Amino acid sequence: MKIKKKLSLIAFICISFIANAQQKLTSPDGNLAMIFHLNGEGTPIYELTYKQKPVIKPSKLGLELKKEDADAKTDFEWTARKDADKLDSKTNLYNGFELKDAQTSTFDETWQPVWGEEKEIRNHYNELAVTLNQPANDRYIIIRFRLFNDGLGFRYEFPQQKNLNYFVIKEEHSQFGMAGDHTAYWIPGDYDTQEYDYTVSRLSEIRGLMKTAITSNSSQTPFSPTGVQTALMMKTNDGLYINLHEAALIDYACMHLNLDDKNMVFESWLTPDAQGDKGYMQTPCSSPWRTVIVSDDARNILASRITLNLNEPCKIEDTSWIKPVKYIGVWWDMITGKGSWAYTDELSSVKLGETDYSKTKPNGKHSANTANVKRYIDFAAQHGFDQVLVEGWNEGWEDWFGKSKDYVFDFVTPYPDFNVKELQNYAASKGVKLMMHHETSASVRNYERHMDKAYQFMADNGYNSVKSGYVGNIIPRGEHHYGQWMDNHYLYAVKKAADYKIMVNAHEAVRPTGICRTYPNLIGNESARGTEYESFGGNNVNHTTILPFTRLIGGPMDYTPGIFETHCNKMNPTNNSQVRSTLARQLALYVTMYSPLQMAADIPENYERFMDAFQFIKDVAIDWDETKYLEAEPGDYITIARRAKGTNDWYIGCTADENGHTSKLTFDFLEPGKQYIATVYADAKDADWKDNPQAYTIRKGIVTGKSKLNLRAASGGGYAISIKEVKDKSEVKGIKRL
Repeated sequence: MKIKKKLSLIAFICISFIANAQQKLTSPDGNLAMIFHLNGEGTPIYELTYKQKPVIKPSKLGLELKKEDADAKTDFEWTARKDADKLDSKTNLYNGFELKDAQTSTFDETWQPVWGEEKEIRNHYNELAVTLNQPANDRYIIIRFRLFNDGLGFRYEFPQQKNLNYFVIKEEHSQFGMAGDHTAYWIPGDYDTQEYDYTVSRLSEIRGLMKTAITSNSSQTPFSPTGVQTALMMKTNDGLYINLHEAALIDYACMHLNLDDKNMVFESWLTPDAQGDKGYMQTPCSSPWRTVIVSDDARNILASRITLNLNEPCKIEDTSWIKPVKYIGVWWDMITGKGSWAYTDELSSVKLGETDYSKTKPNGKHSANTANVKRYIDFAAQHGFDQVLVEGWNEGWEDWFGKSKDYVFDFVTPYPDFNVKELQNYAASKGVKLMMHHETSASVRNYERHMDKAYQFMADNGYNSVKSGYVGNIIPRGEHHYGQWMDNHYLYAVKKAADYKIMVNAHEAVRPTGICRTYPNLIGNESARGTEYESFGGNNVNHTTILPFTRLIGGPMDYTPGIFETHCNKMNPTNNSQVRSTLARQLALYVTMYSPLQMAADIPENYERFMDAFQFIKDVAIDWDETKYLEAEPGDYITIARRAKGTNDWYIGCTADENGHTSKLTFDFLEPGKQYIATVYADAKDADWKDNPQAYTIRKGIVTGKSKLNLRAASGGGYAISIKEVKDKSEVKGIKRL
């Protein structure tokens, strides 16, 4: 449970103003300044500067509501058509406003997350809330701005009122005017997937590159030749780093950004539902926060906690059951094609409750069998892992994919070769838990139909965490992965899981927006192109140098690192993909790709070949008291140091792109006057992700807060360092300084 450390609130100060007067807000440190006003048409306008450099040029705000059904086939059709023009005026929530009120306040607290990158998070901002009246329709809205030292958040609020109760959003028109043709790190705007490689280009080049940026996926709906997804990272010519995203996505459609590439203006673009509508609202309600994170130091983008701070505090009273998880799993052999999720190859169609698997011949490749899972349990117990994920354990995998099948899984019926009780008892005897897998095959109605029974099955059999999946086109048909209806489902699943004290790791769900602060049993998401794609042709070499600036801005990712055998044909002779990383960088990802849920994704046999390197995965923490961002440049390199929860031990990770990177490390974050033993896992001199990925070195040495060290990361490489406090002088006997 979080503990509030300090809370100060300066009372609201009403501002005297003349109608439509300009309002100004500055960040607590004075570096950021925002100006708000209404233009001559009564349209809300805002602009943002950082150290007097333009970040957002004057940009419009507002929403457009759906026109009431003037073409309804009723006895009153003539009257409806007659009044159609009058009804049109009511769709306007973007101009015709007058400034009714403006209030400012300052807020400053320090709170403790249940898990996270640091023990305490400061939430300090200055706020401006403007109330805008629309006389023509006798209604009003509030636009609330919060300006932090590292960026801006704003949202629309719709109080309950006589003339605005129920409404349907046609589009939100929040603009983000760019002050130049910035370099952007982007993926195509899509209603159904984020699983794309990042493209690095000028904003003006997005249109020309979009076709090649859109690669195939099991479910995808791109919407525009200039549409991109958040979190969007950019860099200006004069060295500003700008990040656009959203926070607290609740009961609303996910926001994309559509670029007017003539004027360099992004505008919000919400995900529609099956009818093309973009949100069904009932007052009082609000939009998610729209966020602009900005700094002249890329490390500050990574360090920003705006996304978490704009979410509500934890709503789970007892959080003692929510624990970070380090796990292994029956997964990579199936991803590479060595094994199979399906039990048999004899069935082309399965009807749950009617198909008799005892009459079929096993295919001999089914990975989720009792004997194999016991082997993973033994490995987990031997090396100190908390849990073992098992995919493909339940009936239905023979025809789960691409069939738009409603009743696809029941989430409780195991295959004949998977003994639930035997494995539960065996895992418990070894001090290990099994992690449940719920692949919905995007049949969301079916998942909700079975959810209580499935969660109760987990509780009865000792499972306390679940990896859920939403592969394919959504059922109900026509809904999108990122629409309001689905966003509400994802949160419903998390809340329902909390009732059973279950932690959730959702794959193919909407990208995170900091909701894990409010519901910390949401311990992981995929929502991006992860390690599995290394077996499907490979990720770009710079992928892990971009993700922390984009996808991870909203919350942790279950990236599934730790692949030691990078040639997939060693697993499956027909798979010629190669993991585009050195072995040393795979270690570094446990530090640079933050998550309280970390998987050692390779198979036990591959770890047994490199046990000296595997030691880092065993040692590295998954929950932290302190984080230092040592070096960062999006698309090039990231170096991060983290202090393990409740200890004085540190871990460092560096990931580099195809050009490699040389670090000049200083250890001034270490406690003065103390000695530490550093174990350095680095690329060998001849290491290279493509030609020599398994070349690494390991060395130990004594370091202090005054130590310095130069380290080279190879092409597609990196390094990892464990730094453990010396508590007894005998520990350093025979060990030299680094």
